[in-house]
Amino acid sequence: MAILSLRKVSKRYGAIVVADAIDLSVGDGEALGIIGPNGAGKTSLFNLIAGTVSADSGAIAFEDRDVTTLGAARRCQLGISRSFQIPHPFSGLTVFENIVVGAAFGDGKSEREAYGKAAEVLELTGLAAKANVVAGALTLLDRKRLEMARALATGPRLLLLDEIAGGLSEHECRDLVATILALRETGISIVWIEHIVHALLAVVDRLMVIDFGRKIGEGEPRTVMASREVNEIYLGVEANA
Repeated sequence: MAILSLRKVSKRYGAIVVADAIDLSVGDGEALGIIGPNGAGKTSLFNLIAGTVSADSGAIAFEDRDVTTLGAARRCQLGISRSFQIPHPFSGLTVFENIVVGAAFGDGKSEREAYGKAAEVLELTGLAAKANVVAGALTLLDRKRLEMARALATGPRLLLLDEIAGGLSEHECRDLVATILALRETGISIVWIEHIVHALLAVVDRLMVIDFGRKIGEGEPRTVMASREVNEIYLGVEANA
């Protein structure tokens, strides 16, 4: 069963088309990876799914409910949550307090419920030992973990990860992949935009490629990566090179 579906979703800003009649479906418990060159429209697609911006045309459904006209706050309440490329935690709050904010305001939990949810998310994201550390003192890896933890604290059924591995070392990237694989065991559906392709290939079931707002390929990850269009458009090399 599809937990998320987009049908002919389009968005443009003047002459710039960031989503060109995009069709997309994500299964319950599935992990979908999205790749494409800089400026291809990947983050714009996330904005459309999360409700940060409205589509010009097309339809978006979440768990068989039409959410096309709903804003970001309502979609979050229904179970769509996202991380951002650049983490912006509440620097003066502890890791635990940051996650409590997500649980209390993103999921409408009471204080007691928020504490319980925060403790659960700390364990799930590998941040338990950093619970009382002020967020402004975290390493980049732990800020990335916290960004993901705050999204998880809202209790999503669908988690959108926007280039969460960017800027990490190889070792840090492996640690993050292990965390995301553990998340998959909870049954959550994931859509992950990433430039670090080997990280995606370790996690996702399916890969989609977009360029200039158009979907140019989709399917089994390694088959997609070997395709002519991906080599020519995404990798920027001729297919016979």
